[in-house]
Amino acid sequence: MTRPDLTAPSDPALAPGEARCPGPSMQDILDADGDNAPAAMREEAYTFLGDTDVPFARYTDPAFHDLEMARLWPNVWQWACREEHIPDVGDRYVYDVGHHSVLVVRGADMAIRAFVNSCPHRGMKFAAEGSRGVRRANIRCPFHGMSWNLDGTLREIPCRWDFPHVSDDTFGLDEVACDTWGGFVFIHMGDNPPPLAEQLEVMPEHFKLWPMDDRYVALHTEKVLPANWKMAMEAFLEAFHVLETHAQAVYTAADANAQYDIFGKHVSRFIHAIGVPSPHLKQDISEQTLFGKLGRDPAALPPGASARAEHARLMREELGAAFGTDLSQVSTTEMMDSIEYFLFPNAFFFPGISIRLCYRFRPLGPDECLHEILVLQPLPASGERPPPATPIRLGVEDSYTTVPGFALAEILDQDTDNLALQRDGAKASRKGAQTLGNYQEARIRQLQLTLDSYLAG
Repeated sequence: MTRPDLTAPSDPALAPGEARCPGPSMQDILDADGDNAPAAMREEAYTFLGDTDVPFARYTDPAFHDLEMARLWPNVWQWACREEHIPDVGDRYVYDVGHHSVLVVRGADMAIRAFVNSCPHRGMKFAAEGSRGVRRANIRCPFHGMSWNLDGTLREIPCRWDFPHVSDDTFGLDEVACDTWGGFVFIHMGDNPPPLAEQLEVMPEHFKLWPMDDRYVALHTEKVLPANWKMAMEAFLEAFHVLETHAQAVYTAADANAQYDIFGKHVSRFIHAIGVPSPHLKQDISEQTLFGKLGRDPAALPPGASARAEHARLMREELGAAFGTDLSQVSTTEMMDSIEYFLFPNAFFFPGISIRLCYRFRPLGPDECLHEILVLQPLPASGERPPPATPIRLGVEDSYTTVPGFALAEILDQDTDNLALQRDGAKASRKGAQTLGNYQEARIRQLQLTLDSYLAG
């Protein structure tokens, strides 16, 4: 078989955005699997969104950061925590983004509510960022001891005689909208927010097969990254970088064959096949060699078998035993592939089994952000939910390889090691803007267009 030439220019007869990598598409790969990939995996939803450059000032200008803080973050639904972080009455979780801070609380009626994390008396935070699972009978200010019930109504003011001007009815906590989906708690700080379902778009329908509330947090990392939150996040919106950044993966990752879908204003997806060689390889690779690159004994591959299919079969057995659950009916693509849904503004959900992650990116300033990774593991067959993992905090210079049992550590180090150079290169640029690919980087353009719609107010 002749390997495709990926350096040749696109056919000029094609309209912008119509060009695709020579060779099998992601849908061709699913056809070859032949094991009934879910209907959601068979959907294709690409739209050409333009090809103008994106200014670097959107990442580097402090004034742009301030505009996001004023117009984006208070006016969009965002995942604050998991329901399992606040399982019992009085449990609370603090979610901060920039100077905005929200206290999520489990009430006496077991309802989940969210309040601005600021005491109406002198502005004191009720709890610091990172506080989680701390059970209290009420919400108490650590400064002067004023307290509120778990539903936000005023409970007590010490020396009440000195506050004749304060009314119980008007001195409650400032409540913000709160809703749940898939075991995640979402908050919205704006007035009269739209229903969460509007922002989720296709995700509730697609994730019926992958219920995220049937998973638990097996690992949780928080790493400070040396770049603007959008710049860091965009590194995970495309597989175009695999060839150079993750060169070791070209034997087992069909990078340029990845499928990109724009489902709406807030939701996009890529499907990136694992166990299929990159079309960038100049030579053919045997199934035995591919099996070895997947970490298996090449001699153990049955005659005539597909390395991808056999690897998936073994993973069903191994991970099923490890998780204490039955994976025998899970398709090859769900077992192996990088299936990544992005939910604007800052959340990624991977419903697969081998790559079973959730990401979140939060700004710490114009040039720094916090990248959180949750490994969501299927619940054991018993249905018993283990407690959520305690977050492991990593600094800018810390490696993911220091996290015990994190199989993707090397890959993530490669991704995040690029960021300081990209940040500084953007500031050094005389061109002053980035030029995006029409197909492989379409999700980045969609992110920027949706951001503009919020910044326009």
